[in-house]
Amino acid sequence: MISVILSFLMQCFALCDAEKPVVSGKPNVVIILADDLGFGDPQCYNQERGKILTPNIDRLASQGMRFTDAHSSSGVCSPSRYALLTGRYHWRTRLQSGIVNLWEEPLIATDRLTIAGLAKQKGYKTACIGKWHLGWNWPVEADQRNFLQGTPPKGQDDEAPVAPPENIAAWKNIFSKPIAGGPTARGFDEYFGTDVPNWPPYCFIEKDRTVGIPSEWLPGKRLGGNPLQASRPGPALKDWKLNEILPALGERVYDCIGRFAGKKESFLIYMPLTSPHEPIAVNEQWQGKSGLNAYADFVMETDAVVGRVLDALEKNGVADNTIVIFTSDNGKATYTGAAELEIKGHFPSGPLRGYKTSVYEGGHREPFIVRWPGVVKPGSVCGQLVHQADIMATLAEIFDVKLPDNAAEDSFSFLSLLKGEDKPIRQHAVSCAASGVPGLRSGSWKLILEADKKAGTDVQLYNLAEDIGETNNLAAVNSERVAEMKKLMEKLIVDGRSTPGSPQKNDVEVRRFPQKNVPEKKARKAVK
Repeated sequence: MISVILSFLMQCFALCDAEKPVVSGKPNVVIILADDLGFGDPQCYNQERGKILTPNIDRLASQGMRFTDAHSSSGVCSPSRYALLTGRYHWRTRLQSGIVNLWEEPLIATDRLTIAGLAKQKGYKTACIGKWHLGWNWPVEADQRNFLQGTPPKGQDDEAPVAPPENIAAWKNIFSKPIAGGPTARGFDEYFGTDVPNWPPYCFIEKDRTVGIPSEWLPGKRLGGNPLQASRPGPALKDWKLNEILPALGERVYDCIGRFAGKKESFLIYMPLTSPHEPIAVNEQWQGKSGLNAYADFVMETDAVVGRVLDALEKNGVADNTIVIFTSDNGKATYTGAAELEIKGHFPSGPLRGYKTSVYEGGHREPFIVRWPGVVKPGSVCGQLVHQADIMATLAEIFDVKLPDNAAEDSFSFLSLLKGEDKPIRQHAVSCAASGVPGLRSGSWKLILEADKKAGTDVQLYNLAEDIGETNNLAAVNSERVAEMKKLMEKLIVDGRSTPGSPQKNDVEVRRFPQKNVPEKKARKAVK
């Protein structure tokens, strides 16, 4: 009888173990980076004052860990993308403010290790699908630049605006050549996407070549407008449709997962979405679905693409061995209907102050969700301070790769948090405004190196544990803490790193704030 009971119990234990996902030593990685999605846009982050339905992002949160104190490197996109991919603060580079501009050279140095290069060291296949916006070595001669700028001729704003023969000849010369310095030169085996969906060239790029040769000006009706469409005139592929970009990216990731899984290849896919950033080109089936405005409709369409990626993992049998990270590059933009949404009861920044471009929390505190079956407890919430730069060190620990001193200088692994520990993995973090003004976190304290005219202080100090909305500037009554944090910021700059290790050089002389007795330099414009 005892042997029968023992045999029965052993069978029960075996069945229980069989129901648990088997965690491989080489988990796949999918990183989905939304563009301009506010902290309070997903329902799971804003249940009281969130009106947009996001069932797929919410599903991801219910199956994984939702971080509530996660940050991007900046309130605008290019610098945040740099930090996520390299594990290094963007302000150590030439990009002291603003974004990478149109036709500008690469921001990531050729010898800089990225998450893709890291994964390739362990034999992973790597793909980047979506918006790059980190610069290329465009094959454009100085005397050709004028041919890339311009608007449709008068009277041709609606359909197929014809470009002069000399423009078309220049475009053929430029876009028939490889474009160096992009994703496939920075660790990715594959790339497919639009460099910046609201900027030219208006076409897809695959690996290092445009898919087709632009042959006409983008029609004027697709520039500006309400809701916002493209923001820069320039060469476009014939019949280019802005609303077809997002579905195409979702389809490509779906196919990519199937291809990698079918070959049983470990993979890392970085999916920087083009949405809900403008062009707010909502497809017909999503128009009006939110009952709020076009931006909210676009958030719902974005959520559906997230769902399509999750479905692809399930369909191909790799969901249980894939780490999925979902986040956003910065806060929601004010100019895409923020005021209208607030009137209707939806607050895209939740309880936070500020929006995109801001040094306040609404500019850079982001949704950040990690699902890893068998490791991350479903439905868990973590309140520890993390930064998108930390993805690099976390993957290095998962891959069992030792990072060299000259890589990921600002990246701290949060693997212990994923495994359920609730202890700080970093004591400080820096996130900047589009203007370059830094906000330094130290524990729950935040120092903003910019004057507060109302309070009469040259800097601002907030205790986020008591004042998440940054309404009470304590700089005047806590001068000692201000001095300590200023000293810490200077050390982070001089050391060239914030992690343990030998000091490193910044790429440029880092601008100090607050700027006193110096003519204010015109910051790079954060282009819509």
